[in-house]
Amino acid sequence: MADTLFEFIAGRIQEQTELDQLEARGTLRIALKEAGLDPRNVTSEQMAVMLEKTMPRELLARGVDNAEPLCRALVTSLKSFQGQAAGRGESPEDVFRRLGGR
Repeated sequence: MADTLFEFIAGRIQEQTELDQLEARGTLRIALKEAGLDPRNVTSEQMAVMLEKTMPRELLARGVDNAEPLCRALVTSLKSFQGQAAGRGESPEDVFRRLGGR
């Protein structure tokens, strides 16, 4: 069982595509970065939005033909995630601290 939301979704991407583990994790990191999200602190809600808005384009760029249906399935699978970071996100103070470089 995956400990973090990032690992959970990366594992699902790997299972449902021809991407290997490194490619699946790297693609997910790029999509999260593009959305301004940190893989360590992303919430289920943030992940769902990123999967709908950003991830299909990243998967298509890597030759995954069924990117949009796959991303919809990934959003649905978020409900089954039981790991430690499912609901924990950054506090407003954390965001401002990160953006301020402190």
